[in-house]
Amino acid sequence: MARLQFGTFLAPHHPLGESPTTQFQRDLDFAEHLDRWGFDEFWCGEHHSTGWEMIASPEMFLAAAGQRTHTIRLGTGVISLPYHHPFNVAQRIVQLDHMTRGRAMFGSGPGALPSDARTLNIDAMVQRDRQDEAQGVIIRLLRGEDRFDYDSEWFTLRDAALQILPIQEDLPMVTASSISPSGMQIAGKHGIGVLSIASTSTEGIAALPTQWAFAEESAAQHGQTVDRKNWRVMMSWHLAETREQARDEAVLGLQRWHNEYNAKILGRPGANHVENAWELLDEITGNGAVGAGAAVIGTPDDLIGAIRHLQDITGGFGVVLGFAHDWANKEASKRSWEMVSRYVIPALNGTFRPMQASADYVEVNKTALIAGASAAVMQKIMAHEGAQAAMVTTMQNMAKKGAKRESAFRPGAGVPMDDA
Repeated sequence: MARLQFGTFLAPHHPLGESPTTQFQRDLDFAEHLDRWGFDEFWCGEHHSTGWEMIASPEMFLAAAGQRTHTIRLGTGVISLPYHHPFNVAQRIVQLDHMTRGRAMFGSGPGALPSDARTLNIDAMVQRDRQDEAQGVIIRLLRGEDRFDYDSEWFTLRDAALQILPIQEDLPMVTASSISPSGMQIAGKHGIGVLSIASTSTEGIAALPTQWAFAEESAAQHGQTVDRKNWRVMMSWHLAETREQARDEAVLGLQRWHNEYNAKILGRPGANHVENAWELLDEITGNGAVGAGAAVIGTPDDLIGAIRHLQDITGGFGVVLGFAHDWANKEASKRSWEMVSRYVIPALNGTFRPMQASADYVEVNKTALIAGASAAVMQKIMAHEGAQAAMVTTMQNMAKKGAKRESAFRPGAGVPMDDA
C-alpha cells in the first residue's frame, strides 16, 4: 500500500472544570501544532451534551482552525446527519472548503450520544437509516447534479441545487464506523471512506479484521468501489522517551477519563469504576504487549509495533488517527505528538531507509574512500614545493604536541617539569 497518512481525532474529551473559552483556544492551538509538525489530517466532532464533548459545530471550529493552519486537511468527524437538514449540511461543507482553500473533508455519522438524540426527540431506531438517506442526498448536491426534488418523512427538497460547489472536484467523504456493520455498509453503498472510531477499545480492535469485508460487499451490491487508502483507523497513545516516563505522565489522566466519563457519565457497557490507576493502565495497555491493549503508552518503538500489528490483522488501511485526549499535561501531550512526527511516521513510511543505506555504504567503504581522498590531497601537496615545506613543519609541530601530551598524562609521571 501507499505511505500511511497521519492525523488526529478530536471528539473532544475534556475533563470538567476548565473554562470552555480556554478549551476552544487550546484545541485551536493543538490544530496549529499538528500542522507545524507535518500531520496530514485533523478531525473534530459534533456533540451537544455530557459536558466533556463541547464542540457543537465542527464546521465553525474548523473554519477558525483553517485561519491558523496551512497544509493540514480539516474534517468533520463527524456531523450527525439526523440532526440536520441535508441541504444545510452541504452548504456548510462547501463554505468550509472555500474558507480553507480546498482542505475540507466531510465526515458523517448517525449521532453518537443518546442524550443528543433525546434532546432532539429522534428515535434511536431511525438514526442510521436517516444518516444513509441524507448521505445520498448530500453527495448529489456536492457533485453538482441538476436541480432535483426529494421527499422524505423528515425533510423535503424542491428544485434543489447548490449555488456554489466545493473547490475540490472530489471532496473527501467518510462515514463513522463502530462495531456494527452499519457504517461500513453505508461507505460501500456510496463509495466513500470510513472512519473507524471504535478501534480504541478492545472490542473494536477485535472487530476490525472483519469490518472491511462489509464495505466491499455493500459496494459490490450497489455498483460502487471502495479503497483501503480511504480507511481511517483510530488509535490511542501517549509517548515519551521511556515507557516509564510515558506511564507516569498519563496514569492519572487516563484514570480520570475512564472513571468520570466512560463509567460515571456515559455508563458504557463494561466500563466500571477502577480505584487503582496503575491496574487500569496495565489493563488498557495490555501490559505493553504488542496488540494486547486498547492504547499504547510508551515509546515510539511501541507505537510503531502496534501500528504494524494492526496493519497485519486488518489487511491494511490508509490513515492512522490518534485519539486526542487530556491524559497528560499540555507540554507532555505536545511532546508526544512531536515524537510521532519525528520517529513514528518516518519509520513506518520508509523515510529512514535511504538514509540508513547511505550510512551503511559509507561505513563499508570508508577505508577505500579515505585512502582515495588522502591520495588526492598528497598529490597536490607533493606537486608544490611551498606546500611540501609547510607539511613538514606541520607534522613536526604535531609530533612535539603529541609527545608533550604523552608526558603529561603518563600514569605515575606526575606533572611535567616544563609545566611545573
